[in-house]
Amino acid sequence: MKIVATNSQALHNYFVEDTFECGIVLCGSEVKSIRQGGCNLKDTFALISKNNELILKNMYIKPYEKATAFVPNARVDRKLLAHKQEIKKMLQKVSVKGYTLVPIKLYFKGSLVKVELGLCKGKHTFDKKEVLKQKDINREVERTIKNYTR
Repeated sequence: MKIVATNSQALHNYFVEDTFECGIVLCGSEVKSIRQGGCNLKDTFALISKNNELILKNMYIKPYEKATAFVPNARVDRKLLAHKQEIKKMLQKVSVKGYTLVPIKLYFKGSLVKVELGLCKGKHTFDKKEVLKQKDINREVERTIKNYTR
């Protein structure tokens, strides 16, 4: 499994409660561009359409320079592939107020491009500050343990 892109802002802005693995519909030049690292998950989100399809919005894939045929728009909506039962489960959880689907990782599993969607609930500013304080405390503890063992 080769991770191509991660959404670090998602982990900072949301509590991830559950994750789902989905496939994504791409054309050949988009896959080649992703292999070169020409994609970004910043400000990307997923939603469930009226006919129960998962759609990934606002994902940036850099156009492949050597493509001779069809070159799609860089921020076109992309369809995600998942089982009907998973989509129903996501729909039930997203219908609760405050939950959203946010892509966390984009990676290759064999030759297939997969997206890890997280069922997320938004953090408040005091939650974000608390997480930063906890990271500082843990870092300081690690330093003291490292210096104590020397």
